[in-house]
Amino acid sequence: MKDMKSNVTRRNFLTSAGTAALAVTATTALAADTGGGGNTLKILGVACSPRKGMTTAKAVQAALDAAKGVNPRLEVELIDLGGLSIAGWSPTSIKDDFDALLPKLKDPRLGGLIIGSPSYFRSLSALCKAFIERCMPLREGTMALADKPVGALSVGGNRNGGQELVVQQILTAMLSYGMVPVGGKSPAMLGGTLWNTKDDVSQDETGLQSAKLLGLHVAEVALTLALKNA
Repeated sequence: MKDMKSNVTRRNFLTSAGTAALAVTATTALAADTGGGGNTLKILGVACSPRKGMTTAKAVQAALDAAKGVNPRLEVELIDLGGLSIAGWSPTSIKDDFDALLPKLKDPRLGGLIIGSPSYFRSLSALCKAFIERCMPLREGTMALADKPVGALSVGGNRNGGQELVVQQILTAMLSYGMVPVGGKSPAMLGGTLWNTKDDVSQDETGLQSAKLLGLHVAEVALTLALKNA
């Protein structure tokens, strides 16, 4: 038991050290650029749980906080869909809470997205699917989301509660908008996968690190693409 605890502690330390190193590397490589590519970029995090301010929102916020620390150019904002009324796509006009979100998604400063969903029956939430479907206007004309990075995370009631399936589902869907799927950094290569125990993810150090590593990578890719297209 002692050896097991030692290994876990060592793994957490190495993961934390890796996170810090990634932040320093990204900042050193990209923060110096303040020329043509020096405009503000915004990373939006969308929490697609019907429970406002709960574990999915907190996980997305952790990813955003890590993203913000990469470079002074970056701004972050959490969009918590909890409590909002958002219907799925329809060929007829719909008036609901999604209308207020569109300007944020059409903002020319938008550099990337981080989308989080709880895992319900090993699938994304109905709210998450509705949000993705209602982004349909962003496919019109210039494809507003095209060539921007998107990362995904999921919170489940068990360690292996379908989180990776949900991440895959989100990333696959966002390919329809021409977005660039981005995972985290090792060992969170696919994205963020968190374990909700008693409405709390703060004790899941491994899961929180996966969210932070995801935020770092999305920010790094957003900056790299912005410099390339400047």
